[in-house]
Amino acid sequence: MVHLRKIIIIIIFGIGLIYIIIVAICMFSGSQEKPAENADTVLILGAKVNGNPASPSFVLQERLDAAVVYLNNHPKVSVVVSGGQGADESVTEASVMEEYLVNEGIARNRIEKETKSKRTEENISNSNEKFELGKTVIVTSDYHMYRAMMLAERQNIDVSGLPAESKTIAKYKGMARELLSITYAWVFDW
Repeated sequence: MVHLRKIIIIIIFGIGLIYIIIVAICMFSGSQEKPAENADTVLILGAKVNGNPASPSFVLQERLDAAVVYLNNHPKVSVVVSGGQGADESVTEASVMEEYLVNEGIARNRIEKETKSKRTEENISNSNEKFELGKTVIVTSDYHMYRAMMLAERQNIDVSGLPAESKTIAKYKGMARELLSITYAWVFDW
């Protein structure tokens, strides 16, 4: 009986490990995305903002900095910033993102805001409903790109990705959370 329990535990552990490896491979594949050169729109997905007056978290700043480089190299591409206001945020993520981009030299008339979203699926669906996205480059964290691309493709968006390299310790927390979020998206976000 004890021997059978050990075998069952080893099997369960093995299945869990295989699952984690599969999800890690998916996250890695998303981090290797390359943005289209002939995009119509850059869609920047929101992340936490801090303080009052609000400023971007390190995660959000990485996304915005990656977008600025692309937008400067593609001056005719419009940009949508997407992110609502969490209970612990003083303003919407989109408003902070807009101000950051303007301060980085992106013309305000290139920027559209989507301010209702609370999660990735809503960032994409709300932006897709509100704006004519056309050929879209999604900008998000490298570990988050796989799920963002998957959700956009499910909505028939012509999409490519610009993964922002995660350089802070927040990457590991984000990757752990993404393990659960990808599982949720595979099952529920249709």
